[in-house]
Amino acid sequence: MKKILLLIVMMIGIPYLITLLFIKPDDEIKFYFTKNTVVRIKRNSTGEINSVPLEEYIVGVLAGEMPVSFEMEALKAQAVASRTYVMKRISNNKNKDYDIIDTTLNQVYLDNDELKKKWGDNYIEYVNKLKKAVLDTIGEFLTYDNNIIDALYFSTSVGATENSEEVFVSALPYLRSVDSSWDAEVSPVFSENNDFLLDDFYNRLGLTFSDKVTVEVLQATSTGRVKKIKINDKEFDASVIVSKLNLRSNYFNFKQNNNTITVTTKGYGHGVGMSQYGAEAMAEKGYTYDEILKYYYQDVDIKKI
Repeated sequence: MKKILLLIVMMIGIPYLITLLFIKPDDEIKFYFTKNTVVRIKRNSTGEINSVPLEEYIVGVLAGEMPVSFEMEALKAQAVASRTYVMKRISNNKNKDYDIIDTTLNQVYLDNDELKKKWGDNYIEYVNKLKKAVLDTIGEFLTYDNNIIDALYFSTSVGATENSEEVFVSALPYLRSVDSSWDAEVSPVFSENNDFLLDDFYNRLGLTFSDKVTVEVLQATSTGRVKKIKINDKEFDASVIVSKLNLRSNYFNFKQNNNTITVTTKGYGHGVGMSQYGAEAMAEKGYTYDEILKYYYQDVDIKKI
């Protein structure tokens, strides 16, 4: 009896060990994600952790991250980017309680109850459109050199995307600056004027009141986004200005008119990776989702679980 049990264990265990030992890098990705297709989502509003099937999760992210009115090829590009984004986080968070947060800190996710409330009578039509985008790209994700990429994306560029190291820390070969001038044609949030009374402006930035505002850009990215700035002899990281003034991006300039400061911004979001309105513009011009992805993410491969 013991010999029979030992034989059974060997028959099951040895092929498994051989699989682990001889699996190739991209096979390793496939092996992991065919066995782990549930996303553990931390809901910001409640702190609860929900486990949701991967492809169902992508439908909820499409609803939260991209207008449902967008062209199908843009939605499909977003589906692949969002799937890649969460797969990267699943890989990195295997030993944590959750994989991802449901806000802009990671990806905005809306469940079916939230979608029914948001869309009302249009729920069935809209959710079926998003499901088609997901099903048409089911299991597809992006790799560079056989590694899952960090598929960053954002709303609207300033006319070009950013090199990753100019906004974040690492210089990633697939996150290079590319022209995205068509954003200006399609994005309703390409530029914005923000008016502040002088008192409010100084209070928000913690500055001493002065009749005249002086501004000096100390450091900027290659596209003109501000990184460091001096306002009335005090230096700021641009991210602080964006946060305190609730701006859409760090591409900004200031104009004073007596007791009012107008801050004009261009673009929306951090600017690294795929521009969502750029993807929409490309889709309108006839580009397919894979062409869109390979334009914004340089030298990547599209693989399938």
